[in-house]
Amino acid sequence: MKKLRLRETSLSIWGWGSLGIVLSLITFGPFVIFYLAFYILCFVGGGFVVTLLFGKTNSEKYLEQCEHSFLPPTSTGIPKCLEEMKREARTIKIDRRLTGANIIDEPLQQVIQFSLRDYVQYWYYTLSDDESFLLEIRQALQNALIQFATRSKEIDWQPYFTTRIVDDFGTHLRVFRKAQQKITEKDDQVKGTAEDLVDTFFEVEVEMEKDVCRDLVCTSPKDEEGFLRDLCEVLLYLLLPPGDFQNKIMRYFVREILARGILLPLINQLSDPDYINQYIIWMIRDSNCNYEAFMNIIKLSDNIGELEAVRDKAAEELQYLRSLDTAGDDINTIKNQINSLLFVKKVCDSRIQRLQSGKEINTVKLAANFGKLCTVPLDSILVDNVALQFFMDYMQQTGGQAHLFFWMTVEGYRVTAQQQLEVLSSRQKDGKHQTNQTKGLLRAAAVGIYEQYLSEKASPRVTVDDYLVAKLADTLNHEDPTPEIFDDIQRKVYELMLRDERFYPSFRQNALYVRMLAELDMLKDPSFRGSDDGDGESFNGSPTGSINLSLDDLSNVSSDDSVQLHAYISDTVYADYDPYAVAGVCNDHGKTYALYAITVHRRSLNSEETWKTYRRYSDFHDFHMRITEQFENLSSILKLPGKKTFNNMDRDFLEKRKKDLNAYLQLLLTPEMMKASPALAHYVYDFLENKAYSKGKGDFARKVPPLIPKTDSDPEHCRVSAQLDDTVDDNIPLRVMLLLMDEVFDLKERNQWLRRNIKNLLQQLIRATYGDTINRKIVDHVDWMTSPEQVADLVKRFRDAFWPNGILAETVPCRDKAIRMRTRVAGKTKLLSIMPDELKHIIGAETTRKGILRVFEMFQHNQLNRRMVYVFLEGFLETLFPQYKFRELFNRLHSRSKQMQKYKQKLQTTQAPSLQKR
Repeated sequence: MKKLRLRETSLSIWGWGSLGIVLSLITFGPFVIFYLAFYILCFVGGGFVVTLLFGKTNSEKYLEQCEHSFLPPTSTGIPKCLEEMKREARTIKIDRRLTGANIIDEPLQQVIQFSLRDYVQYWYYTLSDDESFLLEIRQALQNALIQFATRSKEIDWQPYFTTRIVDDFGTHLRVFRKAQQKITEKDDQVKGTAEDLVDTFFEVEVEMEKDVCRDLVCTSPKDEEGFLRDLCEVLLYLLLPPGDFQNKIMRYFVREILARGILLPLINQLSDPDYINQYIIWMIRDSNCNYEAFMNIIKLSDNIGELEAVRDKAAEELQYLRSLDTAGDDINTIKNQINSLLFVKKVCDSRIQRLQSGKEINTVKLAANFGKLCTVPLDSILVDNVALQFFMDYMQQTGGQAHLFFWMTVEGYRVTAQQQLEVLSSRQKDGKHQTNQTKGLLRAAAVGIYEQYLSEKASPRVTVDDYLVAKLADTLNHEDPTPEIFDDIQRKVYELMLRDERFYPSFRQNALYVRMLAELDMLKDPSFRGSDDGDGESFNGSPTGSINLSLDDLSNVSSDDSVQLHAYISDTVYADYDPYAVAGVCNDHGKTYALYAITVHRRSLNSEETWKTYRRYSDFHDFHMRITEQFENLSSILKLPGKKTFNNMDRDFLEKRKKDLNAYLQLLLTPEMMKASPALAHYVYDFLENKAYSKGKGDFARKVPPLIPKTDSDPEHCRVSAQLDDTVDDNIPLRVMLLLMDEVFDLKERNQWLRRNIKNLLQQLIRATYGDTINRKIVDHVDWMTSPEQVADLVKRFRDAFWPNGILAETVPCRDKAIRMRTRVAGKTKLLSIMPDELKHIIGAETTRKGILRVFEMFQHNQLNRRMVYVFLEGFLETLFPQYKFRELFNRLHSRSKQMQKYKQKLQTTQAPSLQKR
């Protein structure tokens, strides 16, 4: 029943529903369905909107009621910022004073203005018209410049300009030279590429520096920008007030302006090889190009690009000349020009073909094997500085050095003895009598030569006829020595060197002879061109001008065990006095120096005497150099206190030096020291004698070369400053010039005799030019370089270079490769043209060419130039901020160097076996 009822009910519902649908369709038509759906949608939407508005209103009321009950208070920063923005902007006053010098401040203000205009304002004004932000940046820049200027005034820049820069440049050149040698040693046949040279350069740098390598900064633009950003941020931390530095937005803006807007473009320009080449040509623009130098550059060039650029230019000039319609006298001139250009073109083509084929010819080897060599007489070799050093090297190889050194020593003895006798004769005419003393010194010098080279104890001994040696010994025992006393034996030694097959005849067949001809520039010209300066006191390459005998260096006081000598520095007075009256700081013709009073006690069996003598530090230095060169075992025992170029008149410094010199004297005068070197007593007595100490007059001990040249302990794997020559006087330019010549011309590889001669020449040149005021002139020049006028001039040049006529300079387009190559050739030609012939006579033409071209080649690599710029920058900052650990900072900034990581891994690998053994 229930089922029937449910069925009936559902049928009635469906029936009535169907009836309602049919009636609706009949009444309203077929669109009734859409109307019904629309009404339903409107109903639902209206209900949702009413509910949303009602809920939002109730929620806001509820939150407002709860705001002051249990919720935390809202921040007050935003309302305050809004209030500050609504207020009227306060005016910022800019003080235009920066350095205290108006001539510097004016161009600096213009640089700041131009920097802000071109790097900030052009985009900032598109965002805002408020200038307070720009004024804040300007104020921050000015604060940094003020701190920088204040710091610069407190620094003594003389050591930086006279020592640090020279050391950095010399070390850079040494690294480059070692890199070139490594490339050559890898494979003599395959020419290393520029990339190989750069990689090898940084390998050598890390070997030399040990704890830093700048390869990433110099080869990766991304790392370079990161390095400059980090460096600028450190500088801003040091220079800006704390409040300005904590403002990150402004700090980042200033950092980017300094790093990318100023430093990076400046470094790019300074490291551009083409810019350097143009600058070299501009610096020596007054000198004329030498045709011979130009042809040498073409013949020696190993760069095909250079040769092609010259050849193409020659072809272009040929085409122009051939197109001219000339007649008369001009036709001969044009024909000569055409012939010259044709010859240049031919040489270039020949050189290019040889380089492309890989058949490079070594002129020296070719001449040695096949060439017909010209003959240089032995007497010409002995009086030419360059030739003599090669003959000296050969004689040392064959064991005949004693003969050559004897000949040279006798030459020096003859010249100096003649001078001493002439002085004696003039004094006798004036009524002064010192005959016995002078003759005693002459005898001591002659006996010294006899003992060193001719006696049975001599080692090595000069082999000559016994009757000549006996005759000389008899003359020394019974007669006063004369300048000609050694002439017979010297003549025999000369004939022996000339005719003995071991010496001069074999030397002419040796490779050293061919190298000598190359240095004399005689492989292409058979006429001998030696030194034509003539004899005289100035050095001219002759042994008589460089190896003299100073009789004052020898004393007739014999070393006796019964004689005891004691000495100590007793007085130091700080005043201006006569140089040999009292000890202290003295002024002699405007030159100030320190003078030490030495009290000497001499005690023997029969007598005892005491006296005072006065010596300068330079006297100690000269004495130390003499004895360490004659007695090489003393160099490791005796240590002379170091020099100090500036502020060496300070009272505390002089007291410390006095104590050190006292310790030096006590060690020198110990009985053990005197017994170990008996001949040392002559030098000590001469130094402590109560008389003016004579030095620097061609003395025997300094000018006669030792039989075994000294060698430095691994000098090539350390900085140049570690190898400063102790034999150089306290003289800035002499030290600088010797240091640079050592590295440019690789003089440390040559024998010490040549190097000593070069030092003598430079000393005479400097003294002849400036006298004893050279140090003062350099100090004055450094002061002039850092004067307000010069600093202002540098700032103006920087401003005009980056903003010519007040407009930001456009990026200079890279010049055509052919033009750059021809500029390289012109630069090398200019450098070779200005080299004086005297320099070629001293160190040789080939060595001069190689040294100059090595320096020029070093500047042709952008990455290496960047390294040098960064080294100078690092040295500048270390000098400017000595109290901060900038050295450690730079080591950290360069710590990601790939070469540095390889070097550390190599060290760990080499140290691992030793650690395992332990």
